[in-house]
Amino acid sequence: MNAAPRGVRLHIGIFGRRNVGKSSLLNALTRQQVSIVSPEPGTTTDPVEKPMEMLPLGPVLFIDTAGIDDVGALGAQRVERTMKVLERTELAILVLAEEGLGSLELGLLDAFEQRNIPVLPVLNKADLAQPEEATSDRLGHRGLKPVVVSCVRGEGIREVSEALVDLAPDEFLESPTVLSDLVPPGELAVLVVPVDKEAPKGRLILPQSQAIRDLIDHDAYAMVVKERELRDALGRLTRKPALVVTDSQAFLKVAADTPPDVPMTSFSILFARQKGDLLEFARGALAIDKLAPGDRIALAEACSHHPIGEDIGRVKIPRWLGQYVGGPLDVHQVQGRDFLDDPSEFKLVIHCGSCMLNRREVLSRVFACNRAGVPITNYGMAIAYSLGIFERALQPFPAALELYRQAVAARGGKRMQPMAH
Repeated sequence: MNAAPRGVRLHIGIFGRRNVGKSSLLNALTRQQVSIVSPEPGTTTDPVEKPMEMLPLGPVLFIDTAGIDDVGALGAQRVERTMKVLERTELAILVLAEEGLGSLELGLLDAFEQRNIPVLPVLNKADLAQPEEATSDRLGHRGLKPVVVSCVRGEGIREVSEALVDLAPDEFLESPTVLSDLVPPGELAVLVVPVDKEAPKGRLILPQSQAIRDLIDHDAYAMVVKERELRDALGRLTRKPALVVTDSQAFLKVAADTPPDVPMTSFSILFARQKGDLLEFARGALAIDKLAPGDRIALAEACSHHPIGEDIGRVKIPRWLGQYVGGPLDVHQVQGRDFLDDPSEFKLVIHCGSCMLNRREVLSRVFACNRAGVPITNYGMAIAYSLGIFERALQPFPAALELYRQAVAARGGKRMQPMAH
């Protein structure tokens, strides 16, 4: 896999009215004809994505959106899609032209502020007229420093790039870790990678490949085995590994074959920490105890794959949860960029590891569930909880483990018993 996946790219959304030059700015920044440019308003109908490398930020993803002033029934749908881009935008560009700063732009600025999204105002079309001083002053009162550009002349583009670097969140200058903080340099992580019908031919899935790269980047070692080889592989080591990481589907066997004094968790739980909120997901898993047969739950997957056989989200998790609560649950599935319009319809939301999403989009989904008063957890945590090995799976994460132990103490010390393997 040569290109960085979308989930690890800095998502930069480009917003503004129709015909202010959003697409022209994207083409100028990328030095490519990514978006169609036309004097006809409303040329961009759906969000247009362009991945690129932007030093020193590294991999970024520009998202060109439809105008926020689009009209008509189709226009309203386009505006709705534009606003959905906010949920995954980590850095925003607000393009202004001769209309200046109106109510639509002020509404966008408020939306950025509510979501803590850094924003760069770009005053375009300087070749036609200089921006009004009042617009710059009003932006300045909000603590925003605009950049004046002319996409036609190519003026100000370098300044836009420099301003984006200055505004970028710190974590994109220092890449967040997947697991290397749990495995010191010179130590070993054993990665358990089942190879089944859903495993992609000829390659590892994204969480596995990213875990290996993270270990290599931080001078640690990786040993990759299938679940039936784990016991033998551990027996050949001259010293214990710092961590064992498994695909969540193999949790029970890996837990049985890994010595109790060796920390163990799953790829899904590692990504719950990197992409979302580990404590919130751990807290959400505790809600499984409150489920009853027939309760409605939602399972959300970030990618749209064709399910076959014993699919993890459609077959295995519903089955394990049904066994735990004593009967089948009413399971609703959502995939890709679609999420729940009204999370309050559900007793619990269970999200995948989110390797295809960026952290802001995952946290936006967590926030939506919190606002609706609905607990949310992720695949790995739900599996570990329903199989009775939640405490073991949280062993590498002291804060989450303490949260669980406090919950156990609050219910009189009753701990879950592992299911028969």
